[in-house]
Amino acid sequence: MLTPITIIALLLTLVLLFSFKGEVITANPLTILWIAIPLAIQTVLIFAITYLAAKLWGFSYENATPSAMIGASNHFEVAIATAVMLFGLSSGAALATVVGVLIEVPLMLALVGFCKRTQHWFGEEHG
Repeated sequence: MLTPITIIALLLTLVLLFSFKGEVITANPLTILWIAIPLAIQTVLIFAITYLAAKLWGFSYENATPSAMIGASNHFEVAIATAVMLFGLSSGAALATVVGVLIEVPLMLALVGFCKRTQHWFGEEHG
């Protein structure tokens, strides 16, 4: 269970990482692209495999959607904490996790939209 102190510490870490990495991100767009493309492909591929497997296995929409979303999540909040603790704020690992957060949030929102548009694949009516 996350305590308020844990949540505040995580948010503070994110703010610090973005503030430290903002200049690096804008100064190195090609490096960022080389990090972002495989992460995006991995996220979409794992989501697709899980979502389609859930459909084939007869899951309900209510179970298939969170299963696919959780499977596709890269858990960057844990990755950021680990990268910072092991390698420091200025490390390449910390940069990769920041890029991960930057692409994961909009990508996951797009996948939620996809789920909402395809809920009819699962047959029954959904609220």
